[in-house]
Amino acid sequence: MRILGIDPGTAICGWAIIDKEDYDNKAVDYGAIVTPSEMDVSQRLALIYGGLVKIIDRYAPEYGAVEKLFFGQNTKTALAVGQSRGVALLALSHHDIPIVEMAPTEVKQTVAGYGRADKHQVQIMVARLLHLAEIPTPDDAADALAIAMTGIQWVKYREVLRD
Repeated sequence: MRILGIDPGTAICGWAIIDKEDYDNKAVDYGAIVTPSEMDVSQRLALIYGGLVKIIDRYAPEYGAVEKLFFGQNTKTALAVGQSRGVALLALSHHDIPIVEMAPTEVKQTVAGYGRADKHQVQIMVARLLHLAEIPTPDDAADALAIAMTGIQWVKYREVLRD
């Protein structure tokens, strides 16, 4: 199984491709789509969409995993993330890729074993679980890897329920 994990953001949108092979997960590729701050928001969103479409076309994921919107103290940030999240969902939908969504606490619980783990703990566990030599950078790519790993668990759980 191949899954695309997406950590939405307008300035930086993290992405990761993971293959599930038997009992192990393998990081195929990961990175971030970075948009220039001087660009108009519509141009930034178009850049993110185009980047995600290229990734989908190149790696042909069977599933997409996207983190649900966490509404914290900063409504401006939440709105920007929501716009990027919508673009990610649209790119996956236009390619008929089934989507799994999960809350940030569910990602942390799956990867680090604790729903309130800090960002560094999650990054360390991502590197260990995927047998990476170092912590992936930027942070958004590491988050996308964690989201993809969680997405794999959700898909496997759904398959078990169907059987």
